[in-house]
Amino acid sequence: MQKDLLPFEKIKRKILVRKKSVSSSKFGCDPNNRPIKELINYGVVNIDKPAGPTSHQISAYVQKILDISKAGHSGTLDPGVTGVLPIALGRATKIVQILLKAGKEYVGLMHIHKEIPEHEIYNICNEFVGKIMQMPPIKSSVKRQLRPRQVYYFDIVEINGKDVLFRVGCEAGTYIRKLVHDIGQKLGSGAHMVELRRTRAGPFNESTNLVTLQDLTDAFYYYKEEGNKKYLKYCIQPVEKAVEHLPKIYVLDSAVDSLCHGANLNVPGISNLESGITLGDIVAVMTLKGELICYGTAKLDSDEMLAEKGFAVKIEKVFMLPETYPRIEKNQ
Repeated sequence: MQKDLLPFEKIKRKILVRKKSVSSSKFGCDPNNRPIKELINYGVVNIDKPAGPTSHQISAYVQKILDISKAGHSGTLDPGVTGVLPIALGRATKIVQILLKAGKEYVGLMHIHKEIPEHEIYNICNEFVGKIMQMPPIKSSVKRQLRPRQVYYFDIVEINGKDVLFRVGCEAGTYIRKLVHDIGQKLGSGAHMVELRRTRAGPFNESTNLVTLQDLTDAFYYYKEEGNKKYLKYCIQPVEKAVEHLPKIYVLDSAVDSLCHGANLNVPGISNLESGITLGDIVAVMTLKGELICYGTAKLDSDEMLAEKGFAVKIEKVFMLPETYPRIEKNQ
């Protein structure tokens, strides 16, 4: 049986070649071969958040463990909620804005306050798939007003009396505790959330190097005290992992440095790109070695980017440092 998919997982993209090119081995590097010292300040750790601390506290713990100046989490989990919490390190912290908007998946336990026939529970839960209107809870970081949210799937895994084990995939910013409350209201019985675990946050899930704070502490100890990089390299993933869910555009070496200085991307700088890009999409701009340069807003669709000229991408955030690739005045 195929697992439920978040929106980005449903899109099958292929590579479109605009101008064949090979990247020079003199500049940049494959992200998987990035030196460990750079990863520590320019990577992402997929933390298995324990119940108790806040997401902000987890970020602070990671920062202290790795002895770095900053770290940032990719979406708040309530203190009692466990699971997938990607933490961006150092220079990579700008990537959290992309992860905040990515789809999420949770597994939870809902307790219904009265006995309800199972078929009715299934029917009511199905009504909460698709576009719903949700009022954020009193304790929330957003204004309390009805707002639309997308629930991609709501699967009941098991029903045991009044307890319902479920899996839900939803748009970022959907409050699962409130979703459970609203289902209880529709059932006419009331319901509350007993337990919740996040299992996916964009491209990060329980299978993508999910590690505990203790794992990270031990890995850093082995690196600092014994020079063993193996465990730390497992714990810290390249920042490029955080844009796996975005459509990608690959640029010529000659276009890289101007992008690093904040220039927008024009069509002549493009070598390859993925299909299915539409106007307004957030896209990741990469080197031909697969390094993240920046991300921005597509101003053309994929087919239009295969043309001779045009304004392709308005750059929003730059990650690659200037002079990583040589500056060539007549790029683009």
